[in-house]
Amino acid sequence: MSAPQRSPRERYRDQTRAEAKQVALEQLAESGPAGISVNAIAKRMGITGPALYRYFENRDALLSALIVDAYRDVAEAVEGAAERHRRKAPARRVREVALEWRRWALAQPHRYLLLYGTPVPGYAAPEETYELADRALRALQALFAELVPADPPPRTELDEQLIALRAKRSGEQLPPAALRRGAVAWTRLHGVLSLEVQGQFAGTGIDPELLFRAELDALLAEPW
Repeated sequence: MSAPQRSPRERYRDQTRAEAKQVALEQLAESGPAGISVNAIAKRMGITGPALYRYFENRDALLSALIVDAYRDVAEAVEGAAERHRRKAPARRVREVALEWRRWALAQPHRYLLLYGTPVPGYAAPEETYELADRALRALQALFAELVPADPPPRTELDEQLIALRAKRSGEQLPPAALRRGAVAWTRLHGVLSLEVQGQFAGTGIDPELLFRAELDALLAEPW
């Protein structure tokens, strides 16, 4: 069944929102989240500030739209990598997914830092962003579920917290050890990646890709 035809007003609304978000991304790349200005975006687009506020209630609404798009993009990149490499061994798939995450971040560091950098002062993200943020982590945890040993370790307090989070967000059931190992991998790999994206390895003589891969090796080699 074909999709219902959209009215010219609906198409114009989508085009205006898309253009505004593109200009906002340019501001983000230039000056970070603090540089995003709805009035400046409207001026670039040749419309008034009040006119643009019909499409985004305020700056936070525009910021939320950028965050939702970025979380969706990174989740689709990670899930796509998991699917492309589905015939490989689980440990190899973990590597491919992690490396895809890194490629996404390095290709658009301003969007990565919008998601995983310093929180924007005074900004409160809507619930939708938390749910989307969870998608990429779930993909990693699902891969670790394939690596859980036959005799998994006892549950920890952290396991219980992660089980509760998973029940709240998706209802998906995975081995507690996989939830924990996926979350630990997520935090440790983001630690290296955040330093790299911010240029903290400049002048050190350290190849951040080698360090990232070494962290992956260590994660996969550690006992459960």
